[in-house]
Parts: sequence; structure tokens; C-alpha cells
Amino acid sequence: MRNKLIVLTAVLASLLEIIDTSIVNVAIPSMMGNLGATLDEISWVVTGYIIANAIVLPISSWMSAQMGRKLYYTSCIVIFTASSVACGLSTSLGMLVFFRIIQGLAGGALLPTSQALIFESFPKEKAGIASAIYGMSVMVGPTVGPVLGGYLTDHFGWRMIFNINLPIGIIVAILSFFLVEDVGYDPAHQLTKEELKAKRKAQRTPIDVWGLVFLVSGIGCLQFVLERGQADDWFDSNLILINTIIAVVSIVGLIWWELRTKHPILELRHFKNKSFTGGVLLMSGVGVVLYGLIFIIPVFVSTIQGLTATQTGALFIPGALFAAMLMPLIGASLRKIDARYLIATGIIGLSVAAYQISFFDTLTSVDGMFLPLLIRGGALAFLFVPINTIVLSQFHGPEIGQAAGLLNLCRQLGGSVGIALISTFFQRYQVTSYSVLANHVTMLDHEAWRLAHQIAASMQMKMSEVVGMGTHAMDAVKIMTGLAHKQAFVIGYQKIVRIIAFGYLLSLLPLVLLKKKEGAIAPVMDAH
Repeated sequence: MRNKLIVLTAVLASLLEIIDTSIVNVAIPSMMGNLGATLDEISWVVTGYIIANAIVLPISSWMSAQMGRKLYYTSCIVIFTASSVACGLSTSLGMLVFFRIIQGLAGGALLPTSQALIFESFPKEKAGIASAIYGMSVMVGPTVGPVLGGYLTDHFGWRMIFNINLPIGIIVAILSFFLVEDVGYDPAHQLTKEELKAKRKAQRTPIDVWGLVFLVSGIGCLQFVLERGQADDWFDSNLILINTIIAVVSIVGLIWWELRTKHPILELRHFKNKSFTGGVLLMSGVGVVLYGLIFIIPVFVSTIQGLTATQTGALFIPGALFAAMLMPLIGASLRKIDARYLIATGIIGLSVAAYQISFFDTLTSVDGMFLPLLIRGGALAFLFVPINTIVLSQFHGPEIGQAAGLLNLCRQLGGSVGIALISTFFQRYQVTSYSVLANHVTMLDHEAWRLAHQIAASMQMKMSEVVGMGTHAMDAVKIMTGLAHKQAFVIGYQKIVRIIAFGYLLSLLPLVLLKKKEGAIAPVMDAH
């Protein structure tokens, strides 16, 4: 019963963090109006959270060892909840961004620590089930976030998307305080208080100051570049250029320093393990496609189909539920089936789904989107469970938290890279397509003339009025120009999604790094 409650605590904490990553997006217009902010200014509510989150993700295991997991985990839940309420009470943009950064710093600890807790709660032969439970929270969170955010914003105002965390946060904090134990605690209660205190103290390591400096500057600046690059026109902005230089120098310095110091804040030596490296590369690819499609599809359906935020979020619910149903089955099958076959099935399935999604256009109905999005959800289930199992089942004790931190960081960075590339090339494809189409918006072009004739008929005008220089002619040209913009948008969308579909097949390459039947073996994971 205790283990079940620990798993429940970890799942709820994960959902708190993941939902808050996406729940804000749909409330941005309301925040802009209420706080008197521009779109560029309000974007820091999202960017600040993600940057802070990315910085803490890889060092959560180290922080847990310094403070003790019970204290660290519970404190982060409390800080996350309190900062959420503070966001809801914010009276200015600066105040809101500040507390979102605090929320991101606290939330960075929740995913890797929760993942470690779930894995430790299951015996080695059920590692796949542990991956399935964690995978469900990762899948459900981004799906529920926009829908919940849209509903709360429409009915109660944008502040409620933050205040709703209060009751859940209190429950999770209480459960964490009474259930979570420090790594290396004495389950048999055979040690004295002094001996237990000495044991916990021995787990602490000296602070890796340079590692911390390199990590904060490197990951922070890299995430900033990925989040703000497109909005600031990439390297035409001196700020983006400076942050890129700092990120490159810091990350190179981080790798050099962490591989030579005795007590690294980030254990990069795990990458000597080929299966770990392959798993991390695979999870990075999952991040690119997962967050990339979640970014581009809502943009498409809201612009072309005119769907609301709530309707857009609802599109992903069947796929998320389908994935949640498949994950326990996939987790159980890992004891009999080579994990590499399951991952290959997921990669091919996700590529096929993305290819089908690339054919969405102005005539595609919501019903027509159902099957491709359902396949997408099912394919992700074949990826999350085996990859998490392969990576984390090779470690024990504090190492599980370290590996989970790196795995979650790489998934998030993969998502940031994917969104940055997609938004950049999507805009360029749009501009290129429109420049070609706009050349034909003239009465000298036969197709344009025929379209103008159709417009005239629908507006019950005479053709002589259309081809003249009057108001009706201008109306016809405006309509055709709008259609050209819309068609350019669809062409840009289809091109970028097809690149995702075919490009993701390259994820088959890291499979060669995975050992045969790695998932089925599921090495010992006794964390105590």
C-alpha cells in the first residue's frame, strides 16, 4: 500500500509540473489584455519557466543528495505550489515573470525525482510497468494542459490556471512529507540516529562550483536562444549572438570540467554506456517530434480551421487515452519482447502518423484528423516505455535520479530544438510560397481572372465591376490575396510536417547502440 501511495504522489507531482508547462499558452491573450503587455513581453511568462526548468533538471539528483531527497522533494512541491498562487495573485508582468521563474526552478526537481521514485517502487522484473506509469503522466500532461487552461480561462479568468494548483499541491506535499524517504535510508531501522545521520552525511559531496556555473550559463543561454531565436530574428540580434557564444563556450567547458573533477554536479560518465547514450538520443528525437507536432498542429487548426483552444486540445485527447491504454501492455511485454523491436515499431508508426498529418488542409474535417492523431498517440507509447526502461533499469540508488535528470533534460532540449527549427522553416516556407502565389493575383492571369469571376458570382456582382477600378475590384483582389496567404500557410505546414515525418526515421540509427533484449533483462534497480 505504501508503494502505491508513493507512486500516486510521484504521478501527481509530475502532472503538476508538466501541465503547467502547457496550460499557460492558451491564456496568453487574456494575460496581455489584463496586464497591458505586448506579445513579445508576455512570452517571458513561458520562456522564463522553461529556462529555469531546464537548468534544474540535470542537477536535481545532486541537489537531492545535498539536502536529502525527502526535504528537497517536499520543499520543491511547496515552493512550486506557493509560487503558482503568487502567479495567480500577480498585479504586474514583472511580478508574474519572477514567480514563473521560481515555479520553473522548483518544478525542475519534480520530474526526475518522481521518475526515480516510481522506478524504485517496483521490483526489477516490473521495470516496464514503472516506465508505463511515468509515461502516462508525460503523455497526459501536455494533452490536458491546453484543454484545462482554455476551460479555466474562459469560465474563471487566467488567474485560475495557477490557483488550481493549490489544493493538489497541498495534498502532494503532505503525501511526500510522510511517505518519501531519503536515498540510502534504513528500512529495517537497525541503525541509530547518529549512524543514520553519518550515513546520510557521507552521501553528500563538495559543491562543484565551476560545474554549476558552466551548467547554469550553458543550459540557460542555450534554452534562451532556442526559445527567443525566431522572435528576435536569430543572429541578426546581438543578444541572440552573445547568448549563443556563451552557451557554446559554457557547454564545452562543462564537458571538459565534469569529466576531470572528482565530484561532478553532472555525471557525464554515464555516456560511456552505449545503451544509455542510445536511449538519450532516442528520447531527444521523441522530444523533437512530440513537442514539434504539439506546436505546429494547434497553429494550423486554429488558423485554418478556426478551432478554439479548448477544441484544439480536445483533438489530442483520444491519442493520449489510447497511449495510456497501451503503455501497461507494452511495459508487461518488455519481459518477453526485445525492446528494440518495440522502439522500431514506435519510430515507424510515428513517422507514418506524421506523414498522414502532413496532408491536413483547408478541407480536412475534425473527423478526418482523428485516425492520424490516434496513431501518433499509440506510437509514442511504443517509445516512452521501452526507452525509459532501457535507460533507467541499468542504474540503482542515486544514479537513477542522475540518469532521469539527463533523460528529461534531453527530451526537453529536443523539444526546444524541434520547435525552434519548425517555427523558423515554417515561416520561411510560408514567405516563399506566398511570393510565388502572389505573382498570380492579377487580372492578367487566367486562373486569377476565373477566380475573380467566381467571387463576383458569389457576391452577385457583374464581371465588369470586378475588372474595373472600383470598390468591388479591390474587394475581389483582397479576397484573392487572403486566399493566397491561406494557401501559402497550408503549403508551409505540409512541407515542414513531411520533413518531420521522413527525418524522424533517422531515429532508427541509435538502435544499434542498444544491447539485445536490454529491456527484457531489466537489471537490478534496488535503490536502497
